[in-house]
Amino acid sequence: MILSNFQVGEGPRPTVLIHGFLGTGRNLRSLAAAWSAADPGRCFLLPDLTGHGTSPGLPAGATLATLATDVLETARAGGLEGPLDVVGHSLGGRVALALSQLAPEAVARVSLLDIGPGPIPPGQSESGKVLEVLRAAPARAADRKAMRAELTGRGLSGPLSDWLLMNLESAPEVGVHWRFDREALATFHGRSNQEELWGALARPGLKARGIRGGRAHYVSDSDMARMEALGCPVDTLPEAGHFVHVDAPDALLRWLQRE
Repeated sequence: MILSNFQVGEGPRPTVLIHGFLGTGRNLRSLAAAWSAADPGRCFLLPDLTGHGTSPGLPAGATLATLATDVLETARAGGLEGPLDVVGHSLGGRVALALSQLAPEAVARVSLLDIGPGPIPPGQSESGKVLEVLRAAPARAADRKAMRAELTGRGLSGPLSDWLLMNLESAPEVGVHWRFDREALATFHGRSNQEELWGALARPGLKARGIRGGRAHYVSDSDMARMEALGCPVDTLPEAGHFVHVDAPDALLRWLQRE
């Protein structure tokens, strides 16, 4: 399946940036632009994952491998040849690891942004809590302002609500409605969070690294120790939360540029 996507840069080194749950490729546009300016030798592909943004919806029974297959097909259709550098935030990092298992020859390196390979406990998943509010919100509203009030009235912050509202679209006589299938995403979220990906890091020859937000909880100290024991060094950005590319963009860019 070919996903909605766009590219930044025209260099020969193919790099795929994969967003997190409920996001779109646009979430990483600023990172791609800054990295491209610092390293013109790269070409960046930023897809909307299956079921996200303007990409086709999630098929029944979709797994991380399903999303990874679609990312690889999209990269090849977009002209990215050879082994890919794959950088993924949150869900995107787990898709990157699944891709490295699915097609080892297609992946040169995996960079994990505040995510680890292990299953994510339900109580630890910030996106799970957001999804609960999203599912409780109405399917449509008169306008964006009205839908924003629905989200903030259920406890979401203004900035987080505004980010989610990027997934609204307008329709005549309807007002605004959600572009994505909330129930399909909820089913996928529960399934994919339980997938085990430690085997990907254990595969000989995989180059992998990780970075975590010091104020986040997705990569524990024990996770970090296990990742490093498998040859995946992990750095910490003390000032950052889960969205490391938003909270510490300059420090993250410096880390990504290290070979």
